[in-house]
Amino acid sequence: MRRSFEKITSTVLRTFKSLLTVDLLSTLTVEEKMVRFFVNGYEDHKPGEPLTLDKEEVTAQINDHINNITKRLSPSRKNVDGGLYVGVTGVSYMFYYLSKNPVLSENKSMYLKQALDYLKPALEVSAGDKTSFLLGDAGTYSLATVLYKETGNESSAEMLKTYKSLYTQYLNPKFLKCGGDEFFVGRAGYLAGALWMSRELKTPVFTNEEMYKICDVIVASGKEYSTKHKSPCPLMYHYYNTQYLGAAHGMSFILQILLSIPGYLTYNKTAAQDIKETVEYLASLQTEEGNWPCCMEEVGQPDHKLVHWCHGAPGTIYTMAKAYLVYRDQRYIDAMVKASDLVWERGLLRKGPGICHGVAGNGYVFLLLYRITGDDKYLHRAKMFADFMVSEEFVRDARLPDNPESLYEGTAGTVCFLADLLLPDKAEFPFQDVFSTYSF
Repeated sequence: MRRSFEKITSTVLRTFKSLLTVDLLSTLTVEEKMVRFFVNGYEDHKPGEPLTLDKEEVTAQINDHINNITKRLSPSRKNVDGGLYVGVTGVSYMFYYLSKNPVLSENKSMYLKQALDYLKPALEVSAGDKTSFLLGDAGTYSLATVLYKETGNESSAEMLKTYKSLYTQYLNPKFLKCGGDEFFVGRAGYLAGALWMSRELKTPVFTNEEMYKICDVIVASGKEYSTKHKSPCPLMYHYYNTQYLGAAHGMSFILQILLSIPGYLTYNKTAAQDIKETVEYLASLQTEEGNWPCCMEEVGQPDHKLVHWCHGAPGTIYTMAKAYLVYRDQRYIDAMVKASDLVWERGLLRKGPGICHGVAGNGYVFLLLYRITGDDKYLHRAKMFADFMVSEEFVRDARLPDNPESLYEGTAGTVCFLADLLLPDKAEFPFQDVFSTYSF
């Protein structure tokens, strides 16, 4: 199991480092930048301009993607590796997510059946390390808990018990040498799963005190690392010795989770101050064009080229959103608007349709801004990104992801984005809800 996990982690890390290598070492010409993204030829929304969305057309796109996913990625044991991120568990999540959308309610029973079909092999063999939320079994247990509850399967309680049985491992300060605090394999991912389950089940998975203990370990870990490495902010984290700042492995997702745990900022006032100062430091790293460096090693460089959820503005923007909702500071809204303008300009990525480093993930930026501001401009922008994914140019010239049907790299995530376009007032990036207060 550990060997399988290390293989998955190595593959994912190699993918991210391949994204970073050129970015950290060179400044690209305008022509070379076009290798990264398509030129956005769409007109932006004009104030007062009517906004229309052809829901039948969007639904047809969803159905086309579903047909392709079910043809090309079978719910089998050979497709379990990679968990929610690129395995069959992610497709199961997609079907569950569709089943919750009232616009698509006529297909609810079919979606739930397919969700169970794709979940089954992941419960038969390990996706990776048990404690990994996004790459391993913890994510499978969380989805099984919710999906079984939704379908009336009594095994829901057993799945929840299994998820909770992992709890004590996260309290070990050294539980992962590679960096135990981030989203994919660390404590932030485990807490994100607990918050998601609590909302879906409408009952707390852990007591506040239990969650606070993990938060305390996260804060202590960040303080220790920051002190040791003389970081310019109170909390700093690493993943395989790289101080990432983005959502995939970095500081931004960790901070979002710490801000999201109900009552934690009141419970631990010292930690609250460290968190606030670190959020302010992260906000200060936003560039004039609206992006963020991928990692601390890149701070101060003249150009930051990755406009991805995993690295850059499209993922860090969720931390700014949560910070605004917690602190009500206009600076965070301004940061979000600046980031969204960058995504509008450079977010039509050639890497594919996915949510990790693709067009749908960047489209989610506009759905987030729409929910916070109510400005139709952002709904228009989201619609244009959806339209582009069926354009001749994108179909012809976009790259094929390594896992083309998966939740984070492929079209399963695209389906979630399109479903949210049908119901933008409830839109949310998977496991990254910034709006819930988690009070029951």
